[in-house]
Amino acid sequence: MQINLKNSLTKTIDSFAPRDGKTVKMYSCGPTVYNFAHIGNMRAFLFADFLQRVLRVVGGYDVKWVMNITDIDDKTIKGSSPGSSDWKPEMGVQTQDLKHNLMKYTHYYEQLFLEDIFTLGIRIEHFFAMPKATDFIGQMQTLIKQIKDNGFAYISEGSVYFSVSEWRKADKYGKLFNIDFDNFRAGVRIDADEYEREDASDFVLWKAKKENEPFWDFEINGQNYPGRPGWHIECSAMEKELLGLPFEIHTGGVDLKFPHHEDEIAQSKAGYGIEPTDFWCHNEFLEVEGEKMSKSKGNFFTLRELIQRGIDPLDIRFAMQSVHYGSIYNFTFDGLKAFAKARQRIQNYIYDLFNETEGNVETDKINQLRENVFGNLANDLHSPSALGELFTFMNETPANNLSKSAKQEAIRFFTQLNDIFSIWQISAKPEEKPDIPTEIINLAKQRLYAKREKDFSKADELRKQILEKGYLIKDSKDDYTIEKM
Repeated sequence: MQINLKNSLTKTIDSFAPRDGKTVKMYSCGPTVYNFAHIGNMRAFLFADFLQRVLRVVGGYDVKWVMNITDIDDKTIKGSSPGSSDWKPEMGVQTQDLKHNLMKYTHYYEQLFLEDIFTLGIRIEHFFAMPKATDFIGQMQTLIKQIKDNGFAYISEGSVYFSVSEWRKADKYGKLFNIDFDNFRAGVRIDADEYEREDASDFVLWKAKKENEPFWDFEINGQNYPGRPGWHIECSAMEKELLGLPFEIHTGGVDLKFPHHEDEIAQSKAGYGIEPTDFWCHNEFLEVEGEKMSKSKGNFFTLRELIQRGIDPLDIRFAMQSVHYGSIYNFTFDGLKAFAKARQRIQNYIYDLFNETEGNVETDKINQLRENVFGNLANDLHSPSALGELFTFMNETPANNLSKSAKQEAIRFFTQLNDIFSIWQISAKPEEKPDIPTEIINLAKQRLYAKREKDFSKADELRKQILEKGYLIKDSKDDYTIEKM
């Protein structure tokens, strides 16, 4: 089925197809691993997951998906620095080796992030790679040299900066985001990894060594410039190395359009001589109860905090998938309850497909349903319209009205749909069992992930936590069951 996507580069919904007709190469800006990811971050990751699943199931394409891990930037350096209050005993003992401290600190939060996305139904096996920035320092240095050799970077006080004014003579700066160049401050340098939207100024590619910061040697024309990369250069080097340029799709939140993605376009083209990607796809913000999420307002939530409140992570997944990615998602607890009921309605319909009762509605109705639902998903991932078609069908056509062959076709359809949403059980209704608390289910999922990653010591520790809370976990070949003791 033809896929159409909103392209932030053209500002229009465009027909999409991979360059070779088979494989979509897709890059997503991943987390900066310095703290727990909040639910606003999770919307961006769930959008990317939803997109790659639609490409696979509806488009029929293979997807080569890369999501980076930023483990070197201002925040991770601050958190891992000697004497930092952010250092936790679980990270081990801090040493005088600053790179070692950085690795321990970021590894801790990287593992928590991987557990969180696993809990939300994002499958690690769907990624082609999840590269860490510190593993690509050499490639970043090569790109920086190329940018400088091409006349678009300069050295000042040991740091290397991208010259926006020089780049504007060669190409447009502001392809994704309308920049007010009347207030552009030529020659003003931004040394921070992140900066405000009005700061359309020269940005740092390589930051000079500072006291109590890890650093790497960097030779330019026989001169050593010890330091570390700026934030923006990381993605340009990793996507070139892992996907090649240009690749098909780059995803991220709208907050990354400027400066991060705008700088990414400029430095990639300035160094490699080619646009990095064909499609830029951005998801909108998440608000909480109609307000911007912030710790000062008390409306700042991580996934783990919501689970501790008894919320099923699959309801969070369904809620974020049910709102179009291009619209602001207003997270409310009442709204989440409504999405939970809607998800259960679909689940109950699936259970009924396994009943023995037969009707006279034939398979052509299911084929039309598939066409309507998948057609809306192919149209810029319009999940609200797709789910509207689904609920209309379920209201008008109870599962018991379907013929035997229609039920079989419906099971095939819901299996395909679940390959996208990944929130239902495609089976008969299981026997009633005592309710297992969401907290226990989450611990069990984290343990399964730890086992798959061969982190058996962590898996054992999670088993002990489950036992201490009065539950027994029984392993099977590829899964597990939970029983109350």
